[in-house]
Amino acid sequence: MTLIKDILFGVSIGTIYGSTDKSITAIQFDSREVGENDLFVAIKGTLTDGHQYIDKALGLGANCIVCEKLPENLAEDTTYVQTPDPQSALAIMAANYYDNPSKSLKLVGVTGTNGKTTVSSLLYQLFRKAGYATGLISTIKIKVDDQVYPTKHTTPDPLVINKYLAEMRDTGASYCFMEVSSHGLDQKRTDGLVFSGAIFTNLTHDHLDYHKDFAEYRNVKKRLFDQLDKKAFALTNQDDKNGGFMLQNTKATKYGYALKTYTDYRGQLLEQQFDGQLIKINDNEIWSRLIGGFNTYNLLAVYATAELLGLEAMEILRIISELESVDGRFQYYKSPTGVTAIVDYAHTPDALKNVLRTIDELRTGNENVITVVGCGGDRDHSKRPVMGHIASEMSDTVIFTSDNPRSEDPATIINEMEAGVEMQNQRKLLSVVDRAQAIKTACRLAQDKDIVLVAGKGHETYQETQGVRSEFDDFKKIKEALTVLEK
Repeated sequence: MTLIKDILFGVSIGTIYGSTDKSITAIQFDSREVGENDLFVAIKGTLTDGHQYIDKALGLGANCIVCEKLPENLAEDTTYVQTPDPQSALAIMAANYYDNPSKSLKLVGVTGTNGKTTVSSLLYQLFRKAGYATGLISTIKIKVDDQVYPTKHTTPDPLVINKYLAEMRDTGASYCFMEVSSHGLDQKRTDGLVFSGAIFTNLTHDHLDYHKDFAEYRNVKKRLFDQLDKKAFALTNQDDKNGGFMLQNTKATKYGYALKTYTDYRGQLLEQQFDGQLIKINDNEIWSRLIGGFNTYNLLAVYATAELLGLEAMEILRIISELESVDGRFQYYKSPTGVTAIVDYAHTPDALKNVLRTIDELRTGNENVITVVGCGGDRDHSKRPVMGHIASEMSDTVIFTSDNPRSEDPATIINEMEAGVEMQNQRKLLSVVDRAQAIKTACRLAQDKDIVLVAGKGHETYQETQGVRSEFDDFKKIKEALTVLEK
């Protein structure tokens, strides 16, 4: 039994009407999920206002309403809690409802534009290999030790977060590594959580459809570090100009990692090929199966975090050499005909540039690079011509296609990408709206030893068009296309 008064600790409260000694069955913020004796939180979102559904929630059996604006008529035998910030209230109440599970774990948040999934997933791998029961909350999936659950958002809602953190605690996990997105921070989904540490990877062009400008996007990311207490650590990429900014107001102990700057944790990429790379971390050389300078940064962040959490340096290095790449992150397949296919999640200008730069460093000079890329619908329009410019500038042939068009016309998205293609690169460009056909076309164009990059969707196994999700896996599609050509 959970009493209303027990989950209000830490919530900013204006006025309370009714008794807080009543018990609730569950917390809900979606009126469609409300059941008997549930507490309903009315949140004003970007598309709908939860205050419009208070009567519906009451009709379904809610006995407590948490809201910013009280209704004109208050129902009898119902408790109303007025708060200036229902989003934050939801997160804090969710943590209280599950008995604050983050306090029982070493919870580390990973934020930044690129690298969040890779860093958090590699840390999960490393600590599992080191013998610890470990949890993961990422774009790809939620893991409670070896139990896997699907996820739809980079940072889930507070009820989901705390539910799985509680499961991790109850099953004996010691650590959890969690991606923290700018959307999640802006919508207060991580309020009420106690982080033992936070990692900043980098900051580049993304999500400017949601945030007003780059400064707001940067400032929202910084909130993760502002919320840390003095027992925590704050680890940032010092080669990124925003790394120092993230640390300005934090109470946590500050650490840096870099390839170009002298700081606490230093790395160097010494040699690379398609099956791995030789890197140096704080004067120790190790071989990693991961490829690319961007992964050198990721591995350096992983090493630093593991050491800050108490693992011994040589054990960390040994395990790093065993770590496997994350699904959809520079995932490659070499066909018997000699064509190399690469699938990568690169969906931002900087990520696409990093992947194409790595491919250029790996090629001997005779191979053609054929890139298949699109941009997501209902997202930041301003990055589309930038993506188009980078893909056409750094590839021998580029095919613009659909990504997840969502509610937009795919042809319109492609047109916006084409606007970034300079005159001298127009001859390299093809536009094929159907993504499966675009991949097949790229494979038909590829000759012996050529490299085909399919960018944008990575680990995703679906394509979303007009509200419908259809099965679509880039890696499967390109392997199928190359297999057909081999026969």
